[in-house]
Amino acid sequence: MEFNLKFEPHYGKAVDVAPGIQRMTVNNPSPFTFHGTNTYILGSSSLAIIDPGPEDRAHLQALLAAIGSRPVSHIIVTHTHRDHSPLARHLREATGAPTVGFGPHRPSRIPASDEMAQLDASGDSDFVPDIALVDDQLIEGDGWTLRTIHTPGHASNHCAFALEGTGITFSGDHVMAWSTTVVSPPDGSMSDYMASLDRLLERDDTLLLPGHGGPVTKPSTFLRGLKAHRKMRERAILERLSEGDRTIAEIVAAIYRDTDPRLHRAAASSVFAHLEDLVTRGRVACEGQPSIRSEFMLI
Repeated sequence: MEFNLKFEPHYGKAVDVAPGIQRMTVNNPSPFTFHGTNTYILGSSSLAIIDPGPEDRAHLQALLAAIGSRPVSHIIVTHTHRDHSPLARHLREATGAPTVGFGPHRPSRIPASDEMAQLDASGDSDFVPDIALVDDQLIEGDGWTLRTIHTPGHASNHCAFALEGTGITFSGDHVMAWSTTVVSPPDGSMSDYMASLDRLLERDDTLLLPGHGGPVTKPSTFLRGLKAHRKMRERAILERLSEGDRTIAEIVAAIYRDTDPRLHRAAASSVFAHLEDLVTRGRVACEGQPSIRSEFMLI
């Protein structure tokens, strides 16, 4: 599959991306955020803000300038990672709008004691939404309606939001045009992620607006490509096990040898997510509960 790396962030500026939708990108580029986190401004006379972003005063001031005197009815968070939700509390103080999300941060499963530091590092545990959503719940504003689509995988409380009657869905970090999504247990779950891809494939969207990078303009084709990529990665992991590899470090060294070394830690998490799923499905075994330090073998 092909990724689209062409993207101009226009930091501090609200850019029109679709009728009634503007995008403003936070100046927080990294190997994991691409050029930065996308905040979306939905509406015209009354607004919803989707994914305010990280703690960033410059972004807050630029966002308030773009909002101007217009009222904000909802502050919506796709998931509680630190590059998406922390600014919500400051925006709430400035606008008085309630925060909306699929509950507070939580892992996809009970974490082992040595996994808690990793979980705390990525998660915004301070975010508790004023309005806690459930799957398929509608959020209604002035001239727009969003449908909640619970899409766990990248994070257990991750949601996409479909703009009813338009074919447009805000896909958060679940689907992005520039890269595959990081799935890192215990925060995320590969089995959940694959099921969530199927959930979006059941839809007939024409445009996905992601949390990082530019839009996905052919959603069905791209989603099928993501599924094929994950299946290919799973086969590569099974082949390495058949060749005698037993540890995640050995597998990463073999199948990610051409990948930027700065991303090897994320690659190890992804391999672990696949192995955890394979153990659950009875394809692979290890002693005790799977961990990133376990030794694995084919069944």
